[in-house]
Formats: sequence, C-alpha cells, structure tokens
Amino acid sequence: MGGEPGAEAANAEAWDAYGAHHLRRGTALPEATRIDWGFAGGGPGSEVLGELTGRRVLDLGCGPARHAAYLARAHGALVDAVDASSGQYERARARYDSLPGLRLVLADAVEHLLTAEPYDVVYSVNAVPYMDPHRLLPALAGALKPGGTFCFTVLHTNSRGDGPSDRVSARPETLRLAGGGEVTVHMWVLAPELWTALLTEYGLRVEGIDVLDAPEDGNSASYRLFRVTRPVRVSSRPRVDRPPPAHAAIGVGAIVYGPRGLLLGRHRRGTWELPGGTVEPGESLQGTVVRELGEETGLAARPENVRLLGTLLDDAGGVVRMTVAARVTAWRGEPSDQPGESVGSWRWFALDRLPDQLFVCSAQALTLWRPGLPIDHTPAHVTPFGTGTGDG
Repeated sequence: MGGEPGAEAANAEAWDAYGAHHLRRGTALPEATRIDWGFAGGGPGSEVLGELTGRRVLDLGCGPARHAAYLARAHGALVDAVDASSGQYERARARYDSLPGLRLVLADAVEHLLTAEPYDVVYSVNAVPYMDPHRLLPALAGALKPGGTFCFTVLHTNSRGDGPSDRVSARPETLRLAGGGEVTVHMWVLAPELWTALLTEYGLRVEGIDVLDAPEDGNSASYRLFRVTRPVRVSSRPRVDRPPPAHAAIGVGAIVYGPRGLLLGRHRRGTWELPGGTVEPGESLQGTVVRELGEETGLAARPENVRLLGTLLDDAGGVVRMTVAARVTAWRGEPSDQPGESVGSWRWFALDRLPDQLFVCSAQALTLWRPGLPIDHTPAHVTPFGTGTGDG
C-alpha cells in the first residue's frame, strides 16, 4: 500500500506547465452556468451536491475556478477553491479574486485538508485521479463533517479505449494543450469496485455511481461520478451470514488506544475489527488478550496491563455468543500483518473518524468502553466488571 510520490511530483510539474501555457496564451473560458462533471451539458449538475446556500464548500483541484465561482455566485455557497498549480491559481485570481463567497487557495490538497475547518460539501471535477488515494482519502474523510457530501469524477476509459486498472497504481496519460503540444501526467485510473473499497476503507460511504460517456460516436472516453457521504453514525455487521460455531462463541476484543488513535484491522471478509479471538481451554481472559494481540498484530503486552471491562452477550443465529471487552493500557512494538492471520492492514483511527462496517462484536465492545461513540450495532446484554469503564 505504498504511495507514489514520484507520480504526484510529476503531476505537479505538468499542471504548472499546463497553467503557464494557458496564461501565456490568454485562453478565455466562458462563465460556468452549471457543473459539467464529465462532458459539457451531459449528466447531472450541481443538484447532486444538495443544498449549498451558506454552506462551507471545497472545490478540490479547482483549476481556473469556474465551477467554484458559479456555486458562490448562483447558489450562495461559501467556497474554498484549492489548486496546487501556480499557473492555474493565477488564472483564477485574474478573474475571480474579488468575488464574494469565494476564497482562492494555492496549496497541496492534502496539506490544505489537514489544516482546514471541516466542510459540509467537498467536490472535485476530474482532479482526484491525480493524487495518491492512500494519501488523499484519509485527509479528506477527516475534513468532511459527519453527514457531509463528497462528489467527484474519475476517468474510467480514455479516448483510446484503455479501461481502468484493478490495482492501486498510477499510469501515464497525455494532456493535450490548446494550440498544440502535450504534457504527460500520471493518473490513478481505477475500477469502480476499487474506488468503492478505498472509500469504504477510509470511513466514507458510496451512495451511487453515475456513468458519464462521451456523446460523440467513436470517442471511447468515459467518466464515473461518485456520490459519497461521511456517515453520521458508523455501521457494523457480522462477518458472514452463518452463526458462529459453538466452540468459537467465547472470545475477547482488545481495545488498544493511545496518542495515535484506536487500533483496528481489516478482516479478509471486509469488516474492521479490534485485535482478539477465542479463548483456549485453561486460558485466562487476560492471557487470551495478550496471546491474540501478539498473534494478530505482533504487539507485546503483559497480563497486568489488560483491564477487563465487561461481558457482552448476544444471540448469533441461535448460538449464544459472549465477548469480553478489554482495554490494553500498555504495549510494545509496532502493529504489522502476521503470517496466516485473517485480520491485517492494521491502522490507527481517531475516534471521530472510525471506519464503516465494524465487526459487530468489536462495535459492541467499543460502545461498552465509550458509550457516546456514534456506532450502530445489534444490542447485546452488558455486564460491566467491577473495575468500571472510565479508564479513558
């Protein structure tokens, strides 16, 4: 899951050249009267963004800021328009620098997202594929208010008919310049299923995907418009539709929480989970937490650093299932994927940015620990232990 800084650096250079070319050429663009997500006049317009009057909106990769100006002028939105290209920024300033409701920002998208106040709406017309999604999406999820909207378009098939990739990697594409010439960029042209998985991984929920095909015969170019929200509440689900086997119905969930956040891993069946597992015969509950933590993440802990918070009992397909929630107060090492384990991709999450689709037992354990967390799950019978749950 490594990033590709070389691709992003090449894109920054290409977009600077693109903006400088149009500055020199004095390219004149008409005022926007709608948002054209893919091709002029086709597909939906700004209605996919919802109510905009007085709301904080971010145009990510705004270019000359025509769409941002339209939303500020026609919809009364308070728009920040961000672009990393100095040439594109100067084009936007020359035209819209004094437009009420519009603020033009020259900045790297991720650096801006990490420091900005949260937005009600974020949108991007064809700029998202120029950024490493593993760098962009976590920052974007954190900068979007719970319940907020994120809409963006991505290239699906280029004019030559080259379709999307099933791997998270950038590939070269050609930008043709008005009046002649071209520049090479590197784009993440990914299959919709892969975009959906990435968005889900970073706590966002895909509500719909529109197909935007080129209107001309013989032009294979096609875009996808993603309509995405950041859930107000985090969902949970079972791993599978079947009930657990009886021997696996007693387990532990280990809450490892520190300055970097809460540790969660991705099960091969798609759920996000706490470290944990089933109790072996003759094993103490604290011993199970220590063993499972080491086996799944490589972290080392001592039984005396495990605080048992309580039991959660529910009924999974007729099997009474008991989960003991535990708080690990000290540990050593860095979490990493372990051979042969079904949970991996360990990451630290802020409590206000938990991913969707938590494993239901992990969700129950987390709300026992912190009852105010916005997590939905099937109910369980809770028996707190005498040590209480207020250990922070």
